[in-house]
Amino acid sequence: MNTITLQRLTLRNFKGFREFQLVANGQPINVFGDNGTGKTTLFDAFTWLLFGKDSANRTDFEIKELDSAGKVRQHKLEHEVEGVLGINGKNKMFRRVFVEKWTKKRGSLTAAFEGHETSYFVDGVPVAKKEYDAAVTALLPEELFKLLTSPTFFNEQLKWQDRRKLLLEVCGDVTDAEVIHSRTELAPLEAILRDRNIDDHKKVVAASMKRINQEIDDIPVRISEAQRSMPNVSEISEDMLKEDIVTLRERLTGKEQELVRVQSGGQAAELQHRLREIEGEQLQIKNVLQTAALDSVAQQRAHVDALHRDLDKVRRSIDDRQYKIQSNEQRITGLDQERAQLRAEFSAASTDGFAHSADDNCPACGQLLPDERRQEAHDVALADFNRRKAERLESIQRRGRSARDESERLADEITRMREEFRQLAEQQEQLQARIDMANAELDRLRQGVQNPDDDLKYRNLGDEAALLRQQITLLQTDSAQEQQRVQQEIQSLRAEISVLDADLAKFEHVRRQQARITELEQQENKLAGEYEQLQHELFLTEEFTRAKVNLLQSRIDSKFKYARFRLFDEQINGGLREVCDTLYNGVPYDKGLNNAARYHVGIDIINTLSQHYEVWAPIWHDNAEAVTSPAETDAQVIRLIVSEQDKRLRVQSSKDSDDGLLIVDNEVVS
Repeated sequence: MNTITLQRLTLRNFKGFREFQLVANGQPINVFGDNGTGKTTLFDAFTWLLFGKDSANRTDFEIKELDSAGKVRQHKLEHEVEGVLGINGKNKMFRRVFVEKWTKKRGSLTAAFEGHETSYFVDGVPVAKKEYDAAVTALLPEELFKLLTSPTFFNEQLKWQDRRKLLLEVCGDVTDAEVIHSRTELAPLEAILRDRNIDDHKKVVAASMKRINQEIDDIPVRISEAQRSMPNVSEISEDMLKEDIVTLRERLTGKEQELVRVQSGGQAAELQHRLREIEGEQLQIKNVLQTAALDSVAQQRAHVDALHRDLDKVRRSIDDRQYKIQSNEQRITGLDQERAQLRAEFSAASTDGFAHSADDNCPACGQLLPDERRQEAHDVALADFNRRKAERLESIQRRGRSARDESERLADEITRMREEFRQLAEQQEQLQARIDMANAELDRLRQGVQNPDDDLKYRNLGDEAALLRQQITLLQTDSAQEQQRVQQEIQSLRAEISVLDADLAKFEHVRRQQARITELEQQENKLAGEYEQLQHELFLTEEFTRAKVNLLQSRIDSKFKYARFRLFDEQINGGLREVCDTLYNGVPYDKGLNNAARYHVGIDIINTLSQHYEVWAPIWHDNAEAVTSPAETDAQVIRLIVSEQDKRLRVQSSKDSDDGLLIVDNEVVS
């Protein structure tokens, strides 16, 4: 595990800071300051030093100090940031300097501004930008650096597609074959998909549905056009016309029959039937070769998921014991303080002496009372004082015993909880070991799934299917050419009898239009059937997505303590829309989640990513005043806290609130 920490960050003439040095020494620190004092500027300086961008990922932000009119306050300054990073205990220094370029041209008395230039230094040595960027990338690539240093970067700056891709990279993916085999109703997808993946097939289905839907919408218009084009033949005798054109009509009928035969495509239909038989045989071979292996994979995956659920349960139990131990210890401390206070009260009450303050004069006449009357009043007052003192001492002792008994009970409970914690920790280690072994076995079983292309009969059937497809394509091409030839002959015959057939053609036209209407109605029914089949295929792809998400959900959830993820969204029409929304206790990150919860989720994600990539980097937490109980992390955390009373930045170690730094004119003095 690699560790990157911030040791020191120095700003000179950067966004209003004349000179400022932030000393962290690799430790978590708190930076306090009122709004506008430059807390976010520190984070901007850190990201600009490494990547030339501010903390919002912008390259066009203003570095120079501006006056109230928005103009540069002073030119010809060097604007620079220098940072010392600790890399696994060894320091490395980066420095970026941004300066104005002024040149005095020949014949001119003054220098002219010609732009800006940036200089780069690594460990004090000047280097080119390419070498500088390479040195930064050697620590961590830019995208990963931002993921590990900003609690908000994953949820607020990554596209949902990139978040989803990153989750699958960290938590592992499942193959399409595993998903299909997990649910029997998805079995038809194997034949439907062929060599396509799910996403590509969904695009093909969507395009086909759009095309068919458009064709179905056009059919009523075409039927209406056919009906309107029918001529009126109520006053014409067809029989009389037929006698004159019978010879040509017979030839025309023969050509029309020939056209119908060509359009039916008999040989192509036979080849299509054989192609479907081959595809069915291939599917049977594939099922025989892979079913047993995929059954074993499914059983082993279910076993791995069950172990992950057990591990999650043990982790929650460990967290519960830790919380109870901490609560009991805090309560014992409070009881000890209470007992100390009671001892002080008992000691003070024990030493409290009697002081008689009654009036010795008669209330009626004002004369001094006799000695026996005064002694009697004194005795009564003393007895009352002793009684109240005894009652007070008894009350203090009773409260002390109660506090002692409660403290002892809590201590016994802590002992029991620590033993349970130890046992649960051992159980966690054992479960993790079992999970590692189960995952290894799952990988081995996956490798045992046989590729059907290795089967000789399967390959031979594939070769035959490819040949059939070529033949079908050729037949369809030849059929189109033949149809064109016959139609041209029909048109030629009709031209020959056009004079005699002027009226008779009206009857033929009526019959053709009626046939066309029937054809269009049949075509509409056929397209409706195809559309229904495509809807079923789309439903299967959506069910595939649901099944895949269910397989991935427990695996992804087990990697995170607080964060949960929604990978698809149910739409109103019952379909699925792929998303990647981060949730915390069921609340989406961008829909009502408070700042503290967002921070906890962000730290949780950073912890998981750091464990996966085996590196810890300094985390910058802006607006940290919104979080009263920071989430736990092994990384260095730099908390930027709004503090109205701090008109200049004040830096403290977050481990020791008394170890502060004195701020003088935007310079830090230890």
